[in-house]
Amino acid sequence: MSSPRILIVGNFLSSHGASRGVCEELAPRLQASGWVVTTTSDKRPRLVRLADMLWTVWNRRHDYDVAQVDVYSGPAFMWAEAVCRVLRQANRRYVLTLHGGALPQFARSRRQRVERLLKSADAVTIPSPYLLEQMAEFRKDLTLLPNGLEISSYKSRPVRTLKPRLVWLRAFHHVYNPTMVPRVLARLKAEFPSIHMTMAGFDKGDGSYQKTVAAAKAEGVEEHLEMRGSIPKSNVPAFLATGDIFLNTSSVDNTPVSVLEAMASGLCVVSTEVGGIRYLLQSGKEALLAPANDDEAMAVAVRSLLQDEALAERIQISSKAKVRRFDWNVVLPQWHEILARTARRGSPVKGRRAVADTARVI
Repeated sequence: MSSPRILIVGNFLSSHGASRGVCEELAPRLQASGWVVTTTSDKRPRLVRLADMLWTVWNRRHDYDVAQVDVYSGPAFMWAEAVCRVLRQANRRYVLTLHGGALPQFARSRRQRVERLLKSADAVTIPSPYLLEQMAEFRKDLTLLPNGLEISSYKSRPVRTLKPRLVWLRAFHHVYNPTMVPRVLARLKAEFPSIHMTMAGFDKGDGSYQKTVAAAKAEGVEEHLEMRGSIPKSNVPAFLATGDIFLNTSSVDNTPVSVLEAMASGLCVVSTEVGGIRYLLQSGKEALLAPANDDEAMAVAVRSLLQDEALAERIQISSKAKVRRFDWNVVLPQWHEILARTARRGSPVKGRRAVADTARVI
């Protein structure tokens, strides 16, 4: 029997300094388990990347039996529409994977287009209970399939008393609200003179990095804050090992891999309670949560962890237990099942998705 063949369509941009997406983690694991894998795209310029995706979908159509396509909100949604239109023209089945805490709001403002795209797929996977609940109105038979994590790669330290060593690991972009970090530090520096924060992430170029530097100067916390650029995936475990508390300041979020990585490393997480975070973490059990953009509440949470050893111990133990369900050993077999089931169905009957082909890409 021939090996199953798949095309994975997503942003393969880690070689350009961007964070490593779930598609980049899935592709080599499927290949190692016997799949013939084609991927697109690793082109950095946006229009070039879209063109490469469309070219690959059509010109490599005889090299794959099923496709998996990442779907985000904003302009990226239009990319997914275009890619899926070409997949239908190529007579290939596909599975969609929905991403991003902003997707539900985007979907409700473009209901017909979102419903049309989701219903055109053989299956739709969702990485979080939050998106599962929010997107069920657009298609009922969604499949919950968490983002995978190689738990063994992270050095989980024994439960211990926390030191005021904080880390932040997201992209420098306004949706992750990095400028909140200096304000949190300013509320804690007098009580914890040795407090230190290390921020690392890809600069997405919207000015957030520069604004964070300016905020640190304005708040007088430059000596307490170290800012780094993007960190390769292989170096993330070592980076997380330098901290005791992980700060997540996002204003929009779903199920961030960086938060799961922090939990796997034994850090205590303090996060804003936005989007999928409140579905992922129970405040007081697996993390401490604060309202969005509330630096005072976030500082109170950090202070609680540093002063209450019993609380910090409970969170460390509970978060380690929670994150085990995201291990690739648990998640990858679920990917095999849904993709293989779709591939076994063979090429779709022409005309089967005629209604979907009426979609306009605007």
